[in-house]
Amino acid sequence: MCGIVGYLGAKDPKEVIVGGLKRLEYRGYDSAGVAILDGPKSDLKIKVVRASGKLSELSKKLETEKFSGHLGIGHTRWATHGVPSERNAHPHTVGGVSLVHNGIIENYQEIKAELVRAGAEIKSDTDSELVAHLLAAKVKETGDLFKAVELILPRLTGAYAILAMWEKQPEVMVAFKNGPPLVVGVGEKEMIVASDVQAIISHTNKVVYLDDHEIALVKGSELQMFSASGHPIKKEVTTINWSADQVEKAGFKHFMLKEIFEQPRAVANAIAPHIDLEKKTVEFKDLGLTSDQLKSIERVFIVACGTSFYAGMAGRYMIEELSRVAVECDIASEFRYRNPVIPKNSLVITVSQSGETADTLAAIRLAKKSGALTLSICNVRASSIDREAHGRLYMNSGPEIGVASTKAFVSTLAIFNLLAIKFGQIHGFVGADVQATAVDALLGLPAQMETVLSYDKFFAESAIKLKAYRGILFMGRGINYPIALEGALKLKELAYMHAEGYAAGEMKHGPLALIDERMLILMVCPSDQNYEKTLSNLEEARARGGKIVSIGTGDNHELKTVSDDYLALPKASWMLNPILAAIPVQLLAYHVADAMGHDVDQPRNLAKSVTVE
Repeated sequence: MCGIVGYLGAKDPKEVIVGGLKRLEYRGYDSAGVAILDGPKSDLKIKVVRASGKLSELSKKLETEKFSGHLGIGHTRWATHGVPSERNAHPHTVGGVSLVHNGIIENYQEIKAELVRAGAEIKSDTDSELVAHLLAAKVKETGDLFKAVELILPRLTGAYAILAMWEKQPEVMVAFKNGPPLVVGVGEKEMIVASDVQAIISHTNKVVYLDDHEIALVKGSELQMFSASGHPIKKEVTTINWSADQVEKAGFKHFMLKEIFEQPRAVANAIAPHIDLEKKTVEFKDLGLTSDQLKSIERVFIVACGTSFYAGMAGRYMIEELSRVAVECDIASEFRYRNPVIPKNSLVITVSQSGETADTLAAIRLAKKSGALTLSICNVRASSIDREAHGRLYMNSGPEIGVASTKAFVSTLAIFNLLAIKFGQIHGFVGADVQATAVDALLGLPAQMETVLSYDKFFAESAIKLKAYRGILFMGRGINYPIALEGALKLKELAYMHAEGYAAGEMKHGPLALIDERMLILMVCPSDQNYEKTLSNLEEARARGGKIVSIGTGDNHELKTVSDDYLALPKASWMLNPILAAIPVQLLAYHVADAMGHDVDQPRNLAKSVTVE
């Protein structure tokens, strides 16, 4: 998501910060800015320069700017709260305190109301500025930025990575996080804080990674680490030794793991072209199909293969629920050979990452021959399926090198969210308030995904234990059933283990016979309309001796009690839960396969694009 770079040292902060932000451009952004100390040594002040648009616009503004200080922070922003503009760009500065922020403060409305009552002048539409106001009030009381951070942390709910400075302490930076990444580069008499090691590696190969609920205090050329309650903690300094291949992989061991971690950005890229941030509406400007054509649709067919098919299954739940239009979901190789009945006023949606999948391409040609309207969801522009469809939407995931699809899958789920909202609005079932709420939730989703990525450590540590089971049953109900299927597919693709995905309500119709103490059950059980029924199915599996890993919402005591391991997802709408739940099942498959020594990026017998039958 957004990029953070902070510098304290003898070099020109402007050059280090802008150079670091350039290395983070791949993350995507819509505005950028820096805050750097300037002025006489005895009276340094924060000078802020911000610009809307690309980093080149900020660079133009900075061409003639000189800074006498040696402390500064910078940021590239992708809009969540507040439209893309210079006014909403980071850093935000209040009372001599300046900060940059990745993520989303979930209780921002409560904080904002309190600040307004206290007479605060809010200058932007962002949740980030509110944190600057909280810090400014506390440094005024305590005279110390670190103490101020300690005091405000209990006030913050959500996912955040924040780097702050105060002009009264020109040798201090304070960084703290819960969710999105932050790393400190330890150099020769200099310190660099960034959201990605790529911004640091040209200056130093020694880094310290912040874990959630930790605070980094950079004081001169020293780094001190603390818990959220202010207790000193020891952290290991990691030496980064990157080969040219590793640089291409951004330091990740495999392309697949890199692509899993790119998913928040992929979702942001998927939804960005289709959201009007001011109106909080979904707008398909270049869809290729008119609103009148979409309104005439009486039946939808979603046709795809493999992972794309499972994304389509989830899309069916969304479209039917929000628009009450009937949806069928077909595997492309079956659709093309079953002589399907395609009624008048049908829309056939085909999903293919490559846009070249042979069976899916044949299905779209069959649909057109039957007189149906067609809509493609692809990652590759100008691919065969993209060219042949009447309308088109793009995953915008960027190159996906790993054979097992990850970021294309979640991008497709995000696109189906948009389609369902639009269908619901066109067919009169989704009003302005519901649409605005759904759009807000989508905008906050990438930050929530950053939080879920923290389970990488859990699966890395558990992989040896998990690979010892004779098989894994993935289960879910409703819209989470396709995630169970996808989890099983990933494990089969990568680890070559026996795995099955089931609708949890089908347990009594066969799968219960498989369950014993050597069978692992992964239950996708977030808080939604199917929660109670899914919990009952989980109890049935547990009673037969199965080992349970459950994925739920928040601090769920019920699930914790009945599970051997419980993984908490951030609170989200039922339509977004599958995107969040996809990340843990991907990480499970990746780490188990890696622990087995398999080629994760190129599993045996499989290809990235199936262009022949």
